[in-house]
Amino acid sequence: LPPSTAIEAVALGRASPAVLVMPGSMSPAGILLMEDALNKMMYKDGSRSLRAEKAKGLVPRGSHSCFGDFPPDLLPERLRPKVRARPQSAGAVMQNPRQLTRSQSDPQIRQRPQTAGAVRGHAIQLAQTAPGRRLPMTRPSSATLPRTVPFDGPPKAGAYRRKPIKPSMLRVFYERGDLPVQIYHGSMGKLLWKVDVEKLDYHHYLPIFFDGLREKEDPFRFMAVTGAYDMLEKGGDRILPVVPQLVIPLKAALNTRDPQIMCTTLKLLQKLVLSGEMIGEALVPYYRQILPPCSLFKSRNIPAKDMGDYMDYGQRKNLCLGDLITETLQILEEHGGEDAFINIKYVVPTYESAVLCGV
Repeated sequence: LPPSTAIEAVALGRASPAVLVMPGSMSPAGILLMEDALNKMMYKDGSRSLRAEKAKGLVPRGSHSCFGDFPPDLLPERLRPKVRARPQSAGAVMQNPRQLTRSQSDPQIRQRPQTAGAVRGHAIQLAQTAPGRRLPMTRPSSATLPRTVPFDGPPKAGAYRRKPIKPSMLRVFYERGDLPVQIYHGSMGKLLWKVDVEKLDYHHYLPIFFDGLREKEDPFRFMAVTGAYDMLEKGGDRILPVVPQLVIPLKAALNTRDPQIMCTTLKLLQKLVLSGEMIGEALVPYYRQILPPCSLFKSRNIPAKDMGDYMDYGQRKNLCLGDLITETLQILEEHGGEDAFINIKYVVPTYESAVLCGV
C-alpha cells in the first residue's frame, strides 16, 4: 500500500502497526530483495534474472546437489562439458576413407567455385602446356585491383562491461557450516547469531563477510550484507586493526563493474568509515586499490542512457551510482585527514573538494 493509504488503514483499525514499514526503515539487504522482486515483475522475459546471468557466465553456479558436485563420469548430459574433436591431418584421413565426407568421396558433387584469379591462372597454365601455343606472362587480376578491407571502426574497450564474478569465501564457509549464524525467515529477515557478536574474532570473520559482497545469489548475499552491518555496528575499536584485510574484498567487489554490487559496497564503505575513529585515515594508503572503478562510474547514474520522461526511483532507494560515489568520496575526504584530498584527486581527477568548497 502507499504510505498515506497504510497510515489511514492503521488509524481505522484495519491494519496493525507492525505491518506498516516506512520507505527509509528497510535494511540494505531488504532493499536488494525488493529490487529483485521488482525486476522480476517488470522484466517478465527473464532478461535480468539470475538464471540468465548464470548462462552468460557473470554469476557463479552453485553445487550440483546438497552433497557437492557429481563425479565427471556420472554427470547428466546437460552438465557435461562439450569436448571438441581434435582435427586430424590429411594423411590420417586418407588412410581411413570412412572418415571422408560425402563432398570429398563423391566425384559427382560440384566442387566449390574458384576465384577469378585462380581460374585465369589455371587457363594460362593449360595454354602454356599445350603443344605449339604460348601466351605472354601477365599478372593476375587480384594483384592489380585495389584490396578492399571492410572497416567497422575500432572495437569497444569494454571499460564499463561487467566482469565475471568468482565464488567468494563466504559461499565456501556457508556450505561447510562454519559460520556461527542462521537466517530468521520472518516478515523482516535477519540473522540470528549463535554467539555474541562482541566475542567474534574480527580478524577471521569480518573479511569473510566483506568478501561475500560480490555475491548476487541469496542466501549468500543476504548473509554477507546483514552480517557485515551487524559486525560494524558492534565492532567498536576492533575494526581498525582489520582494515588492511578488508582492502582486497572491497577491491574485488568494486572491480566487478556491476552497478548493484558497487552500490552495496559503497554503502558499506561509508558505514565502515563512520564506524570508528582513525578508520578513514587508515584507508588513505589504499585509495589506489579501491577508487579506480569510482573514477569510471562517477558520471554515470542508473539508468546510464538519456532518461527523457523516465522516472528514476533509484533516488529514493539510494541506488544512483554516480551520486553515491560522490557522497562516498566526500565522506572519505572529511574523515581521511590532511592527505585525503590529494590522494583522492590523484585517482579521481574530476573530484572537487567538499571541505574547501564548504559543502
